[in-house]
Amino acid sequence: MEGTIVNFRSSVTRQTGNQMIVSVPGIESREKATGLVGKNVVWTTPAKKEIKGEVRSAHGNKGALRILFEKGMPGQAIGQKVKFA
Repeated sequence: MEGTIVNFRSSVTRQTGNQMIVSVPGIESREKATGLVGKNVVWTTPAKKEIKGEVRSAHGNKGALRILFEKGMPGQAIGQKVKFA
């Protein structure tokens, strides 16, 4: 299963560098998104290195996921695919 990184998790004044919001096709509700909590995710950099993360919670009511990665993510990750392991 694949998802697309939409944006960093942010507030009005701050942006969290190691948390990303991911949308997954086929998941359009908070209830379906909650079923993916605890799954592992991998993003592959252009240099073929892998950054691993874990689904922590649903984000909003339209099925987006909040993923906590092990280290800060670069801005070039936005719009790219992640794979669920």
